Amino acid sequence: MTVGAIWKQILWFAFPLMVGNVFQQFYNTVDSIVVGNFVGKEALAAVGSVGPIINSLIGFFMGLSTGAGVVISQAYGAKRQERVERAVHTTLVMTFLLCFVFTFVGIAMTPMMLRLMSTPEDVMAQSAGYLRIYFAGVSGLMVYNMGSGILRAVGDSTRPLYFLIFSACVNTVLDIVFVAGFRMGIEGAALATVIAQVLSALLVLFVLARADGPYRVRLSKLHLHMDMLQAIVRVGFPAAIQMMITSISNVFVQSYINAFGSSVMAGWSAYSKIDQFILLPMQSIALSATTFVGQNYGAEQFARIRKGTGSALRMAMLTTGVLMIPVLCFAPVLVELFNRDAEVVRYGSMLLRMMSPFYLLCCINQVYAGSLRGLGNSKAPMVIMLCSFVLFRQIYLFAISRLVGTVRAVAFGYPMGWMVCSLSLFLYFRWYWKKQFRA
Repeated sequence: MTVGAIWKQILWFAFPLMVGNVFQQFYNTVDSIVVGNFVGKEALAAVGSVGPIINSLIGFFMGLSTGAGVVISQAYGAKRQERVERAVHTTLVMTFLLCFVFTFVGIAMTPMMLRLMSTPEDVMAQSAGYLRIYFAGVSGLMVYNMGSGILRAVGDSTRPLYFLIFSACVNTVLDIVFVAGFRMGIEGAALATVIAQVLSALLVLFVLARADGPYRVRLSKLHLHMDMLQAIVRVGFPAAIQMMITSISNVFVQSYINAFGSSVMAGWSAYSKIDQFILLPMQSIALSATTFVGQNYGAEQFARIRKGTGSALRMAMLTTGVLMIPVLCFAPVLVELFNRDAEVVRYGSMLLRMMSPFYLLCCINQVYAGSLRGLGNSKAPMVIMLCSFVLFRQIYLFAISRLVGTVRAVAFGYPMGWMVCSLSLFLYFRWYWKKQFRA
């Protein structure tokens, strides 16, 4: 990614990544559609309510994987093959160790987290059942994401896409078989997700074991190199803390939503699943920008970094703007895919139409945060995002729930946080660039 047309490289790297993320998002989305239609709105509410809990633990791991990707991409761009090899094997050992930790911590924390979110009794049992099965098989998700992150760091975003398409198809088939056929309820949806994720993890490990390059995985070289671990943690830990705490913050946001009952919870669940698809293009472009910036920083192509960041932002805003149009026009139809209850459709449609115009703001904070991480600066995005998405948002929610107390007012906490974060990251990036490269 250090030579050639910038916009083409970012686009062609981001496109398979985006398609792959769409299929990865299908996991929970298909679960929601199947249980919402074959089990009921309480089951849909249960699947939606556990999302922040899952993301609070997985977010920490994904932040570390960002650090690993930056270290590997910088070494790969600088053609330091021995460093790439050591970073890859350290990354995998770290992942395997964290798999054990996250499995046990996730299962143990399930009852406490559900109570913390004020989960209503009519969805408590289903939420707990889904979470326990999910965390029992969470290693598949973690290994796949770290393995595909290694491949993306060296410029290969195509094969992770193929594996996701395969596993998403497996998940869809098993969802229908377990939930609609065998009547296994919400537990069947969780089991289908776990099986699909394990298959995708095995596929990515197979490719890494047969790769032709410094990122090839060999059992004899699996070792925790402390200098590599420190480099990964230095870049990844701030992002990990930011993602985890932001997700924990969303647990509290979910508790405000849960207070309105299962119909609002189900409508919020449908909205959040559609919301994720709108966010995927900008997130994929931002991740592409991280790899692009990392490789060009390693190759000392500084002018190319600035141009790449601008190209990534323009592409993110264009794709997001195009996606907003059908969402605004067909919001009720989209919500009805999950559940046809009139109250669920009303709340879900209201949330989609209210939030969609503000997604353009997310492009700014996602792209600039991605570029800063590619430069090896993940502390600033961490601080800015925590202040915007956690501190500011929680103060807003605490105040607005007492002053107004409506679903619309509570939900508006998300756009308010996006506005604060985008402005802060834009101003910081300009200052940081001038300090580092124009001094």
